[in-house]
Amino acid sequence: MSDPYKSGSLSLTGAVAMGTGVMIGAGIFALTGQVAEMAGPIFPLAFLVAAIVSGFSAYSYVKMANAYPSAGGIGMFLEKAYGRSVMTGACALLMVFSMIINESLVARTFGTYTVQAFGGSKDSNWVPILGVLLIAAAFAVNVATNKLISRISMVAAALKIGGILVFAGATLYMAGFSFAPASNIGSSDGPAGGALGFVAAVALGILAYKGFTTITNSGSELSDPEKNVGRAIIISLTICLVVYLLVGWAVGSTMTIPEIVQSRDYALAEASRPAFGEYGVWFTVGVAIIATASGILASIFAVSRMMAMLTKMEIIPHRHLGMSGHIQTHMLVYICITAALLTVFFDLSRIASLGAIFYLIMDIAVHWGVFRYLRNDIDAKGWVMITAIILDLIVLVAFIWLKWRQDIYVLYWATGGVVTIFVLERLFLRFHSNSDGEDRNYVSPADWNETKEKR
Repeated sequence: MSDPYKSGSLSLTGAVAMGTGVMIGAGIFALTGQVAEMAGPIFPLAFLVAAIVSGFSAYSYVKMANAYPSAGGIGMFLEKAYGRSVMTGACALLMVFSMIINESLVARTFGTYTVQAFGGSKDSNWVPILGVLLIAAAFAVNVATNKLISRISMVAAALKIGGILVFAGATLYMAGFSFAPASNIGSSDGPAGGALGFVAAVALGILAYKGFTTITNSGSELSDPEKNVGRAIIISLTICLVVYLLVGWAVGSTMTIPEIVQSRDYALAEASRPAFGEYGVWFTVGVAIIATASGILASIFAVSRMMAMLTKMEIIPHRHLGMSGHIQTHMLVYICITAALLTVFFDLSRIASLGAIFYLIMDIAVHWGVFRYLRNDIDAKGWVMITAIILDLIVLVAFIWLKWRQDIYVLYWATGGVVTIFVLERLFLRFHSNSDGEDRNYVSPADWNETKEKR
């Protein structure tokens, strides 16, 4: 990997492509069916409310990125707020695992949609196999340069956004542009619909927008980051909101809620079938493949840089385990192996639930840290951050309540994961206290070749 931290190596367009790549890859293909199952016929509005909540959340990230542009992104923001502490390390790891969970969600969605083109079932063994193969391909691309990743992201973003808009426009045309739901009943399976179901659906909707945070992880590489980080986040959120609303209404006007729930893992492909038959399914599957592939590529790109910076700050441990190359490559290996294991052993619903819980906890910690310790330094408005915290808490509590009634094992996994992360971080900092805050063995990827030659 040649000089992946080069300043100015990412353009504004490239950053937007990365942000929309992560969001659209997971948000629309993996989560539409699950959001519909929880919210009922008005599920497109859940994406709108989620965009509003994400907009309040974005405020803290934009302010911090303007003041402290860094490849570490959220990890650096937490360190600025809480110092080298358990809170910083644990919350940063929650974000890391949330992103890795998102990658497994996208990978499994890729497999699910791909098998539809060949008449396979969502329970086919090919689903996790194809997901793992996608993760391996994304790893191969990520050991290349930012320039290649940026170009792939931009081309893929144009193709998938264009393809999704064609799908939405054609489906709505066949429905007479009525924007009327095909069904006024909720799911027959579980407590979907109603206020609780809608607010819980917003939590998954937020997961569909959280890809904007990946832009902050490239702050030091983005050209004119003080201006372009905020611009890229706002543009990405706006594009995704338009796409999600159009697709949500298109799916809802074509299929009833029970039909969406039945095919929730590949709802868009099924929504195109009534109007266009197998040709519609093939077209939608093609767009899904592009969207999920580019989404996982952009996500791995961002989280690997965040983990490298956390290692540099000695907030998380690192071992080479006999691998050659610089730390960036090692992080890519750890990330891809973890994502592959999740892809094999978890289904889409539980993957999404874990990701939403981890992300919302981390998001609340970021807002509180900025509000409590940094708002005067970065000239941020406190009421915006308090509003973001309140909104996050509302949707998190509703989501946990619904999962308590529907799938309590998700809460066991989530609780165990959060507790384990905090305990292990506490132990690491306790036994790794002889530090000045930066790993003496850390070598920037940009300097690795030079260091190797000296040795």
